[in-house]
Amino acid sequence: MALTASVKDELSRLEIRRSSERKAEVSTMLRFCGGLHIISGRIVIEAEVDLASTARRLRAAIAEVYGHASEIIVVSGGGLRRGNRYVVRVVRDGEALARQTGLLDGRGRPVRGLPSVIVNGSTADAEAVWRGAFLSHGSLTEPGRSSALEITCPGPESALALVGAARRLGLVAKAREVRGVDRVVIRDGEAIAQLLTRMGAHDALMVWEERRMRKEVRATANRLANFDDANLRRSAQAAVAAGARVERALEILGDEVPEHLKYAGALRVAHKQASLDELGRMAEPPMTKDAIAGRIRRLLAMADKRASELGIPGTEASVPLDMLEH
Repeated sequence: MALTASVKDELSRLEIRRSSERKAEVSTMLRFCGGLHIISGRIVIEAEVDLASTARRLRAAIAEVYGHASEIIVVSGGGLRRGNRYVVRVVRDGEALARQTGLLDGRGRPVRGLPSVIVNGSTADAEAVWRGAFLSHGSLTEPGRSSALEITCPGPESALALVGAARRLGLVAKAREVRGVDRVVIRDGEAIAQLLTRMGAHDALMVWEERRMRKEVRATANRLANFDDANLRRSAQAAVAAGARVERALEILGDEVPEHLKYAGALRVAHKQASLDELGRMAEPPMTKDAIAGRIRRLLAMADKRASELGIPGTEASVPLDMLEH
């Protein structure tokens, strides 16, 4: 679950300024991790999350976007649940917020899925929907044969809405019911990587990709243990996929790339099978793993943005499909 926690922590600190995206994220979070309660004849909204940073993000968005006050209640773990849980509660303006976020329709009836204005929103809104769903009830398992990005949904209607949001992003997600619980799952490694990028979890993506590459290289080496050296060398090309993206980034940016990013990229290209720790130690002066990862991430993001502006293939276009499928 360490990967899940790191993704949620990064997403909870991501700065979003567009009002429509913040509204889509809040509405999704209240739908996926919240509930409507009647207390003393008044509608109260409660949303339970597993990170304090997520609770603070939701509380701030409710205040800044909708102008309603809320409180955070800490629930101590016990039994099967380990660690504290955090409940964001809106009491005084619960009904108004429920209508504003689409939890209630015009007649005051609960909405089972997501509001139509969000379902039919922009691709940026679709990204916000997935970000809110992951912060609410998402999980990411280690890369490998059983790797998966999974969202637990409050019902089949919200699951189908999430599948539709993934479709608008060009990704394939599947809704299924397991032991009476509706879930949406993405298992394809490339799709998971793309979704992490679209949600804004760039640091977590770098860690996930590195672990994925190591497992793929190890699996490739094991499968080819009985082949001759030439075949083994050809198959080991999967290990240079990360370096190929950096090479493409440097090509796209040309003289526009900042020197400190260019230096980190050159290290990655020169030592394609080295870990981030090893690259950091090779640098002069030495850098931490986070520093070298941050520079490479910024280099790739800058190159992909430039490629999008020019209408040319981005960094992933330089990685052959056979490398990704090993």
